[in-house]
Amino acid sequence: MSGSQTRSPDAELGLLDATMIGMGAMIGAGIFVLTGLAAEIAGPAAIVVFALNGVVTAFTGLSYAELAASIPKSGGGYAFVREIFDDLSSFIMGWMLWFAYMIAGALYALGFAPNFLELLHVYGLVPPPEQVGVIAVPVVDGAVPIAFLLAFVAVLGLVALNAVSTAASGSAETVFTVVKVCILVVFVGFGFASPMFSGAEFQPLFPDGNGAAAVLPAMGLTFIAFEGYDLITTVTEEVENPRENIPKAIFFSLAATVVVYLAVVTVAVGTLGAAGLADAGEAGIATAATSFMPTGLPIIQNGGALIVFGAVFSTLTALNAVVIASSRVAFSMGREGQLLPSFGQIHHRYGTPFVAILASAVVMLGSVALPTQSAGNMSSLFFLLSFIIVNIAVIRLRRERPNMNRPYTVPFYPAPPLIGIALNLILTAVLVEYLLRTDPLALGLSAGWIGLGGVAYVGLNRLRTPSTGDTAAVDTEEDTNDQ
Repeated sequence: MSGSQTRSPDAELGLLDATMIGMGAMIGAGIFVLTGLAAEIAGPAAIVVFALNGVVTAFTGLSYAELAASIPKSGGGYAFVREIFDDLSSFIMGWMLWFAYMIAGALYALGFAPNFLELLHVYGLVPPPEQVGVIAVPVVDGAVPIAFLLAFVAVLGLVALNAVSTAASGSAETVFTVVKVCILVVFVGFGFASPMFSGAEFQPLFPDGNGAAAVLPAMGLTFIAFEGYDLITTVTEEVENPRENIPKAIFFSLAATVVVYLAVVTVAVGTLGAAGLADAGEAGIATAATSFMPTGLPIIQNGGALIVFGAVFSTLTALNAVVIASSRVAFSMGREGQLLPSFGQIHHRYGTPFVAILASAVVMLGSVALPTQSAGNMSSLFFLLSFIIVNIAVIRLRRERPNMNRPYTVPFYPAPPLIGIALNLILTAVLVEYLLRTDPLALGLSAGWIGLGGVAYVGLNRLRTPSTGDTAAVDTEEDTNDQ
C-alpha cells in the first residue's frame, strides 16, 4: 500500500510530553467555569469538593497505571479490555471511548469560540461575543454562525497538526499547557499577596450545616474537571520507555492538577468570598482576577483579560488532547480488526494514524450539532462506565495472569480498584437518575450510539469473515503456491 502501512507509531514523546497531555486535558476550561458554580452549591467547602474529587479519581488512576505498565499498547482503556475480555466487550469499550473523546472535542471547540471572541473584544477588535452573530458566505448565498466557524477552524488546525506530526502535536500540547499553568500561577501569586486574601474567611466551612449534602452534588458537577489523565494511555506506544514513563506521567499530571486546582480555588474563595464567587457563577475566576490583579499590565490589560487569555489556551490544549486520544482509540481498534483496516495503518510519510485522525475529526465536527448539555452528559456517562470497566480489568488480569510482568502494581491491592468501582458506580447511578429527570435526550442518544455500534460490529464481522466459497478459493491458491 503506497499511502499507509501497518506498523507501530514512532516513540517520539518523552515523559514531559506525556504528562502535559494529561494536564492539558484536565486543566481545561473546567477550572475557569466550574469554580463559581461549585461555590454556589457548597460555599467555602468548594475547596473540599476539588480535593475529594482528586482522591476519587486517583483510585482509577492507579488501575490505569498498572494496566499501562503491563500492557504497553496505544488505545487506553480499549487496549486493556481488548487484552483481557472477549471480542464484543472490547468493541463496546472502544466504541464508547472513541465517541466520548470525540464529543468532548466538539465541546472544547465550541468553548474555544466565545473565549476567543471575548479576548478579541477586550482589545476592542470585535463587539461583545453575544453581539457577534453570523458571517455571510457569498459562494453559497448563506450565513455561518461565527461560533461554528471558529470551532471548525480550531478542530481543522489541530487535526492538521496531529496528522502530519506526533512530535509537533505533543510539543504544542506542552507549550500550551505550560502557558496555561503559568497564567494560573500568576493568578495564585497575586491572590495570596493581595490584601483581600489577608482577611479571608473560610468559616463556617459548611454553610447552614449542610455538610455532605452540599459537597456531593458539587462533586458531581466538577468531576469532569479530573478526566484527562486517561488520555495519556491512548498514546502509550508513542512514548519513550512506556512501562516506566506512563505510570509516572499519570501520577505527575494528577498530582500537579490537584495542587493547581486547590491553589486556584483557595485564592478565589479567599478573595471574593464564597458568596461573591457564587454570584459570579461561570465567570468566577475572571471576576476574582479583576478584583485583585493590577491594571495596566504590559500586553494584558487587566486580570480579567489574563484569565480569558488562559481560557483560550485551556480549550485549545483540551481539544488537542482529545484529538490525539480519539484518533489513537480508533487506530487501536482498526489495528485489531474492530474497525476498518485503514484506521489501523500508519502513514508512510508522516508516521501518524492518518485515517484514524481524519475520521475522528469528521465525527467531532458533526457532533457540534448536538445539544451542548446533552453531549456533555453523554461524554461523562461513557467515561464513568469506562472507568468501572478499567478497574474490573485490573482485578481480572491479576487473577488470570498472576505471573505477568508488572513493572508497576497497585498498592494495597485489591482495595483501590474495588473502591474505584464502588465510587464510579455511585456517580453513574446519580448521573443516570439526574438524566432521567432532566435530560432524557442524552440517555436516548447514548443508547442510540451503542445500538449503532452493534450494527457496526455485526457488519464488520461479516466483512472480515470470508464465505465458504472464498475460504476454499484461498485454500486452493495457497496449495498452488506451496507446489
